[in-house]
Amino acid sequence: MSKFVVIGVIIGSIILGILFWKLVPPLLKNNKGPSQAAPVTLNIWGLWESTDGFKAAFDNYQQLHPNVKINYTFQSTANYRTRVQTQIANGQGPDILLIHDSWVSMFVKSNTLAVAPPSIVSFDDYSKIFYPVAVDSLTSNKQIYAIPQEFDGLGLYYNEDLLKNQGIVPPTSWFDFVNDATKMTTADSTGHIQTAGAALGTTSNVDHWSDILGLLFLQQPSADLTKPNNDAGAQALQFYTSFATDPKHKTWDVNMPSSTQAFAEGRLAFYFGPSWEAQVLRASNPQLHFKVAPVPQLPGNPTVNWASFWAWGVASNSPNQTEAWKFLNYLTSGDGEKAVYQEASKTRLFGEPYSRVDLQSELANDPLVGAFVNQAPKASFWYLASDTYDAGINEEMIKYYEDAVNSVVGGGSPQDALGTAASGVSQVLDKYSGSAPAVSGQ
Repeated sequence: MSKFVVIGVIIGSIILGILFWKLVPPLLKNNKGPSQAAPVTLNIWGLWESTDGFKAAFDNYQQLHPNVKINYTFQSTANYRTRVQTQIANGQGPDILLIHDSWVSMFVKSNTLAVAPPSIVSFDDYSKIFYPVAVDSLTSNKQIYAIPQEFDGLGLYYNEDLLKNQGIVPPTSWFDFVNDATKMTTADSTGHIQTAGAALGTTSNVDHWSDILGLLFLQQPSADLTKPNNDAGAQALQFYTSFATDPKHKTWDVNMPSSTQAFAEGRLAFYFGPSWEAQVLRASNPQLHFKVAPVPQLPGNPTVNWASFWAWGVASNSPNQTEAWKFLNYLTSGDGEKAVYQEASKTRLFGEPYSRVDLQSELANDPLVGAFVNQAPKASFWYLASDTYDAGINEEMIKYYEDAVNSVVGGGSPQDALGTAASGVSQVLDKYSGSAPAVSGQ
């Protein structure tokens, strides 16, 4: 072998050695397996569900991602919305937070919600996975601000025994609803209602009255909740209050207990409420026979239902935004939602109704929760959602409409009442959102 060949081999070995030590260690360093990923702690603020309710879902995720630690904190509803916004604005607070679907405009205006990366949650996939109302309320300009944890809204609860005694089936139209409710209403010699056909018309003792009124406005052609003072809006308001003011069709008055209590006592035939009220009613009266049907509609018009639900968002100041969105992508997957639902069903009637379109069929035939998921494809929302405790857009908007209802019940005209409300509605929209939302169904 010539010395030139020997020298070449030696030089080649030296070069290969240099390349090995320069290139291989960095490659190994950047090719960590799942168990070598940097540790991440996700702090989550939630409402309604305890840590136990999420345990199965959290455990499943952490088995796949052992580097992720999840800290869930159950929060009080007291000042929750303002507290979490303030914390995020001050560089503190959680990585992941639960928000109501009607709150997005408030959080976007204060720059306290992060946008989901399209590589993790694409808008096209989101639009197919979740119902149209989730797109309407939780996204803007194809940017995703939150992922729905559930779907909820209004269902028509009915007392099976009262309806059976009168040979009545749950009405699908408002015309039948009025006739049936009137038929089932009984009063004493003084005119005080003893058994009510339906709980509508007032604000002081009708739970979820603002949701019901919102639904009526959304269903009424040409009615506009952002500018309510037109003939169509007056008709919607007049219809709602007529259940307490029209002598021919009166089914409710201020002397009755709350609508939830009256229904639990068996003194109310038709009751409007969200899915979680079924748990309250069953606990209040285990012997009560009731089911839930879809809300009535106006014949000849598009179907419009009411939506009011909770969703998960990521704080804009979170240092773990990518991992947070990956986790939420799992939590709202089919496996994630089923795990949470099944865990909740161990201790109550059912879990939170699924937010995913592909899971609708699994609950569609349930006598209690089925009505809610079956209404989801045609549901709309607006800023009259009850029980959000937001000290913001919902509660302030509700106050203006409350004044309008009370004015009509007191003898005022719907047109005048809505004329007064209109300026307040405009002020609330300017304060918290700057513009009206797009709502499906209008």
